[in-house]
Amino acid sequence: MAAERAPSGEETGSPVPPAKAAPRTRRLIAGVDEAGRGPLAGPLAVAAVILNPRHKIEGLDDSKKLTEARREALYAQIVQRALAWHVVLVEVDEIDRINIFQATMAGMCRAVAGLKVAAHEAWVDGNQLPKALPCPGKAIVGGDALKPAISAASIIAKVTRDRLMCTLDAHHPGYGFASHKGYSTPEHLAALRQLGPCALHRRSFAPVKLLFDQGTLF
Repeated sequence: MAAERAPSGEETGSPVPPAKAAPRTRRLIAGVDEAGRGPLAGPLAVAAVILNPRHKIEGLDDSKKLTEARREALYAQIVQRALAWHVVLVEVDEIDRINIFQATMAGMCRAVAGLKVAAHEAWVDGNQLPKALPCPGKAIVGGDALKPAISAASIIAKVTRDRLMCTLDAHHPGYGFASHKGYSTPEHLAALRQLGPCALHRRSFAPVKLLFDQGTLF
């Protein structure tokens, strides 16, 4: 990985000292997005990115529309050129405890709060705005394809999570996490039927919950 996962489950970066980040008259907009709301296993990754207008990055887009190789290339550019970036991992136990929606909202607040350069405003992908953001915010439907800062956050979050799931595959063999990243593919469901859930599985998500409640997936 380009950056080691911190003990707190967070990664952060700012290649430019805050005092020299940008002219004081410029409003700093943080793009915010997540990766991993839908999977049956693994943490949720949430990222916030403030792009540097002096160091533009070409080709930013919704991470889901990009190939893995393109995401990796853009990830490297973002962490090198952005004014600030921060990514947090919301672990499975918290997702199960407060539900995936609340976990997403909490992760977005933490990601923005963790930026080394304070944002004047946060643009969040989607139609829901976290109430506890440390700055004013705006929810933008389809923002990961419309706003470069949100696209950058989408890429940081997805690459971070995909890399982690590949690493965790070695610790939990047999499920295929490196290939499906925890999503409910036929391969993953078959492994759940055979092996049962592991520590990475979200107990509050069907069909994992059904496995506990009924002793079978179907």
